[in-house]
Amino acid sequence: MAERISEGEHAVMEVLWGESPLTASEVAARIPASRGWSERTVKTMLGRLLAKGALSHQEDGRRYLYRPAVDRAEYAGRETRKLADRLFGGRAAPLVAHLAAGDGLTEQDIAELEALLKELKA
Repeated sequence: MAERISEGEHAVMEVLWGESPLTASEVAARIPASRGWSERTVKTMLGRLLAKGALSHQEDGRRYLYRPAVDRAEYAGRETRKLADRLFGGRAAPLVAHLAAGDGLTEQDIAELEALLKELKA
């Protein structure tokens, strides 16, 4: 999957990462109502994601069942790397410092980062 997933397409992916396989109707039912999307809009998004290789599908009678073709953690890692490269010269420390600025990290986040650093040092 070389093409980037848009914000709207990401909403569809989140549904399918949470539960799959699903039909287009089932995906549409799980998209937050605040988006105001019709089933037709969801089908458009599914078609785009299929074309990008982010989804796969199988026929089930007259309907299709959709599932992610890319792992969520893999996708998040790739997107995080792109963000760090683009905004912080590929460095993690300035990225974390930026997140920490303005109370961006909770006490739990800090504890998890400390544990991760301890693990990486070992």
